[in-house]
Amino acid sequence: MSAVTPVPDAVLGAVGAGAMAQCEARLLRAVADGVPAVAGPAADTLRAGGKRLRPLLVFCCAPAPQRDDPAVVRAAAAVELVHMATLVHDDLIDGATLRRGRATVATAYGPAAAVQVGDFLFARAFSELAGTGDARAVQVLAATALDLSLGELAQGRAAHDLALQEEAYLSRCRRKTASLFAASCRLGALLGGAGPDVQERLARFGTGVGMAFQIFDDILDLAGSPSDTGKRRGADLRDGTVTLPLILALRAEPALADDLRAAHTPAQLDALCDRLALHPGAAAARDRALRFVADARAVLDAPLDGADRAALAAIADGVVDRYA
Repeated sequence: MSAVTPVPDAVLGAVGAGAMAQCEARLLRAVADGVPAVAGPAADTLRAGGKRLRPLLVFCCAPAPQRDDPAVVRAAAAVELVHMATLVHDDLIDGATLRRGRATVATAYGPAAAVQVGDFLFARAFSELAGTGDARAVQVLAATALDLSLGELAQGRAAHDLALQEEAYLSRCRRKTASLFAASCRLGALLGGAGPDVQERLARFGTGVGMAFQIFDDILDLAGSPSDTGKRRGADLRDGTVTLPLILALRAEPALADDLRAAHTPAQLDALCDRLALHPGAAAARDRALRFVADARAVLDAPLDGADRAALAAIADGVVDRYA
């Protein structure tokens, strides 16, 4: 199982090397524009790589002639900077030591640096988007930043809550993960000149893909290997984050709660990961994720004002492939 979402050739072909290269150049300039104490760790975070899935969504939701427009490129860089900021802050909150196989900012530079670097990346994101001169675009990203923070707060409040319900989990995922996918699609459509109905439609596509992405990520936390995922297996169990495969396993087998409360050693937690990865709850969670992908693909049947239908469908399928 791989935690890396494959980027199909159809997507890269639709976006074009030029647009992605311009986005990467803007990202490099953005992280370099700061004092060394934050610019250095921010540059390290950028160099760690990533799928650039959110910038790809921006580009694929804009009509082909607009994909190398400076405003669209700025939006693509902005959503990636927000994503980077959330990773730096999340790793600090979760006590994670590895990200993409490398030491997290908090591990390498200290907790205070992680706060500062995350804040810097958020600020650089809004500076990039403000450069478009489009107040509507800034409003989209501002609303998304609020959702991201509320999702993180909801996750913290629900830590170790084995009675957490599926609806609460899904609400958290919509804010903490899917909102940035939706914003990426909306920004591409908005700055590419799509009408309001299409902007809303593509945002729904992004929400569906983002929900599936997070559910698959939570399954991989139990079933994936550190060499594939770039982070320690069972991180959610260790920090008390209750996810969908666990919720559904507990619904089917309530006695699991006692085993979870009794698991303290690394060996016990590894054994629980093995058990939960093979539990019907994980299979049921996968079915939920596949439904979100199907819902997202169904959105693509309507008019899209020039957004690349085939490339977006390939991205949706790639989210499934990351779990295969």
